[in-house]
Amino acid sequence: MSKKILITSIATILVVAFAFAFVLPSQTVDAASIKYGSSGSTVKKIQTRLKNWGYYTGAVDGVFGAKTQKAVRYFQSRNGLSVDGIVGKKTAAAMGITLTSTTSSNTSSSVSGYSSSDVYLLAKLVYGEARGEPYTGQVAVAAVVLNRVKNSAFPNTISGVIYQPYAFTAVNDGQINLTPNESAKSAARDAMNGWDPTNGCLYYYNPKIATSKWIWSRPIMTVIGQHNFCM
Repeated sequence: MSKKILITSIATILVVAFAFAFVLPSQTVDAASIKYGSSGSTVKKIQTRLKNWGYYTGAVDGVFGAKTQKAVRYFQSRNGLSVDGIVGKKTAAAMGITLTSTTSSNTSSSVSGYSSSDVYLLAKLVYGEARGEPYTGQVAVAAVVLNRVKNSAFPNTISGVIYQPYAFTAVNDGQINLTPNESAKSAARDAMNGWDPTNGCLYYYNPKIATSKWIWSRPIMTVIGQHNFCM
C-alpha cells in the first residue's frame, strides 16, 4: 500500500470515527423530550424555572422557541450537561421536572375529551380575539368559551358558542378565518385541560373599544391584559 493511500485511509477512518463520536449522540433524542417547536404546560414549567433561576428572560407563554432553546443551552452549559437545547431526561431531572411520553412535544391538536377540530376552532377564536394579549389572557378567552358551553344559557358545543350570532367580534369581522399560531393552540389546550384564569367568567370586553352599554353593566371579576372579564 502506498504512503498516499495509507494516509487517505487513516484520514477517512478518523472522519468517520469523529462523526460517530460527536454527531450521532446529539441526534439521539428520547421520545419523552421537550424541544424547539414544543408547546404546552410542561414548556411553561420549564420556562418558569429557567426564568426564576436567571437563565431565561422571555415570556412564559408555553411555546418552546429560540429564546427558550437558548436558555436551555445556557442552563445545560452551566450544569455539566450535554449542550443540545433539548430537555431530555437528564436535563429535566436537573430542573426537577419529570417527563413522560405524553409530554414530548404537546403539539398534537387533540386534547382528551375534545376533538382535534374543537381544539383548532377554539385556537382560531383565541387568535382572532386575543393574539395581542399576554398568554394568560389568551387562555382566559378560551376559558370563557368553555364556561359558556357548560352554562345552560348558551349552546352546549364549542362551535355553537363561537358561532352564536354577535357573540364574538372575530366571527363578525372574519378574523376567525385567520390561521392560529402555536401560542393560540397552546392556550386552547391549556383551557381544555382545566386552566381558567377567569374563575368562571362568561364575558369579556376591551374597555377601550367596547360600545355595548349592556356589557359595561356586568360586574368585573378580573382584568387580564386589555380585557375585563365579568359574569
